[in-house]
Amino acid sequence: MNVGVQRGAIAVVQVLGLAVWFSMSAVVPSLRGDWGLTAAGAVWLTASVQLGFVAGAVASTVLNLADRVPAHRLLAASAAAAAVCTVVLAVFADRLGTAAPLRFLTGMFLAGVYPTGMKLMASWAGSAGRGRTMSVLIAALTLGSTLPHLIAGLGSLPWRGVLLTAAAAGFAGSGVALLLVRPGPHTTPTVPVRNARYALTMFTERGPRLANLGYFGHMWELYALWTWIPAFLSAAPAARGLPGSVEITVFLSMGIGGAAGCLLGGWGADRFGRSPAAVTALLLSGLCCLLSPLLFHAPPPLLFAFCALWGAAVIADSGVFSTSLSEVADHRYIGTALTAQTAIGFALTVVTIQLTPLLAEAVDWRYAFLLLAPGPLAGALAMRAYGDRGLPVRHRAQVTDRP
Repeated sequence: MNVGVQRGAIAVVQVLGLAVWFSMSAVVPSLRGDWGLTAAGAVWLTASVQLGFVAGAVASTVLNLADRVPAHRLLAASAAAAAVCTVVLAVFADRLGTAAPLRFLTGMFLAGVYPTGMKLMASWAGSAGRGRTMSVLIAALTLGSTLPHLIAGLGSLPWRGVLLTAAAAGFAGSGVALLLVRPGPHTTPTVPVRNARYALTMFTERGPRLANLGYFGHMWELYALWTWIPAFLSAAPAARGLPGSVEITVFLSMGIGGAAGCLLGGWGADRFGRSPAAVTALLLSGLCCLLSPLLFHAPPPLLFAFCALWGAAVIADSGVFSTSLSEVADHRYIGTALTAQTAIGFALTVVTIQLTPLLAEAVDWRYAFLLLAPGPLAGALAMRAYGDRGLPVRHRAQVTDRP
């Protein structure tokens, strides 16, 4: 099979399959009028997806699904099921009490899309180019996650139409997964028995432990920023001067800027090493958190440039953590390790997604993102300690492994 075709197909599935993730966040302004949705309700529309993802990832980890079920079939079934949940919500939901459980189920099924996609992408890359390969997957995730903002910002669709469009993308992604995607040569046979303990055992090993800690610091910031950057921009004095609507600005800065950051981060991980690439991105995004109060009153061009830089930095390291873990974890349980990593990481996102608007209500949106700064800064410390394990492959043989 052609390597480029397979990598491209897996990336397409991620863009299309994950379009349902932030579909409700993109239509919150409409729901405030139609449902009388409160700020707390808006939080739960996002948090319920994250909680569902955690539940699905935990179930997948316990059952070792990503290592026992043919990955392309798991990917296709999960994308289709998430799309079905979105269709049901668009057609039947008329209040938060109906929508939240459906969003929880959507998150559960998305746990079979993202981690499974990581395993498949890693199977089509050797260690020498795995950083760049995984960055393509994360770039696709970034575009897919912000796609609903583009749909809502460009068209005049009602909120139900936005959801149905996102669901149609999910179904298309499922079809691509089933018809085109297959596991690559850099993979291990499916595991015949369960080993749920590996989700905990890997933390006793220094390499996986540090790669996970770096990822957790990254996740403390990422999804809270993606969820609340529209509110931050809407509250900024320069909001009306931004290019297009707030939704378009979010897609350009977090989506397009984020995709570019992913590709740059993947190149840096292969060229300079996993650890230097991750530390650079984490420190830069942490600095953006600290500078956000100063840029809140910036002129529109400067505010947009700042958001684009932040959007690139906040996601540039995501593929580095997946790459690092896939290289140091037990190769029989790479799918389980990646799924457990994302489960814990997404559980952390629920905390910051909930706390950020509470802080904004207390001190104003100008200062709300200061809450996120400790995550990337702590993650940078972990990845600095990761050290030699993250050197480029061509240099690794020159280094003595340390315990």
